[in-house]
Amino acid sequence: MHKETIALDLGCGEKPKNFFQANKVFGIDVRHDLSNNVVKADLVVSKIPFNDESFDFVTAHDFLEHIPRIIYIPERRTPFIELMNEIWRVLKPGGKFLSQTPAFPQPAAFCDPTHVNIITEQTFALYFCGDLWAKGYGFKGNFGLLSQQWNGPHLISVLEKLSTDGAL
Repeated sequence: MHKETIALDLGCGEKPKNFFQANKVFGIDVRHDLSNNVVKADLVVSKIPFNDESFDFVTAHDFLEHIPRIIYIPERRTPFIELMNEIWRVLKPGGKFLSQTPAFPQPAAFCDPTHVNIITEQTFALYFCGDLWAKGYGFKGNFGLLSQQWNGPHLISVLEKLSTDGAL
């Protein structure tokens, strides 16, 4: 029997991407288009509008660099850390998160004035995997870094949801 898989594409635009070839795909964007399974949400200030452990895969293509690291509305918040908590929350145990983003030191990471969160090769490994430096900023999850590679100016990172004690 073939297991049904479900993916969520963050900041998907008009149509969610399906990097993992899931059977069913949803998207989140600032626009609403239920005909393409796109749910409206501003992930800088809102939670992912899906239940815990709903997805086998979550993807973010050219999206994380637009999520601020710190905002004040009216109190101090850390939207990037909050979003990583949300990604961990909606992934099933062992689920995969794929980020494809322009990253340091590539000029593409800096030339767009809406890029406010510069990702590096160390961002995921140091803050969301292993020693979890992000815990000091409120990160509650735990990921394993499965792979990282460059595709032009984009750093492609694949993480796997682990339990908070490091097990699958």
